[in-house]
Amino acid sequence: MNIVTLLPFIVLIGAMFLMTRSAKNKQRQAAQMRDSMQPGTGVRTIGGMYATVKEIRDDTVLLEVAPGTHALFAKNAVGAVLESEEFDRIVNASPDDLEVGEAVVPDDASSLTSDDDSSDDSKVDFAKSADENDAEDTADDTAEGGSKDAAATADEKPGDVKRKGDSGSE
Repeated sequence: MNIVTLLPFIVLIGAMFLMTRSAKNKQRQAAQMRDSMQPGTGVRTIGGMYATVKEIRDDTVLLEVAPGTHALFAKNAVGAVLESEEFDRIVNASPDDLEVGEAVVPDDASSLTSDDDSSDDSKVDFAKSADENDAEDTADDTAEGGSKDAAATADEKPGDVKRKGDSGSE
């Protein structure tokens, strides 16, 4: 076999090796992080819940999510083990400690609409009036090359629908 024919297979095998190697590194780091858990450390679950580790078992960990409230989680459900300063800052911070500015994005669309209901001319009416329909029909007939004859106009009722190519004889 020629080396040129084997080159795509060699590149494919090399790429697969690199991908599995990086995945194994991530798994190893996650296992080390979970092994560093000890009772009393603060953790964040993969669901975003902050808790304190109370007890570590083989495949599970007992977390205190609120004073006196315990929950049993799988070790794989722990997303991060936090430093004690970071955990205290997140969990025990008072609202004064948090620097919350003015909201840039409104919570709802009420601020995007006008509160002034007295001006009816600013509202848009999407319904067509009868005068607009008559003007539109006349414009369509003129564009087709002729005007309606007087007999056809007199026979029409407001609910009649004309189709193109319909001669009107029934």
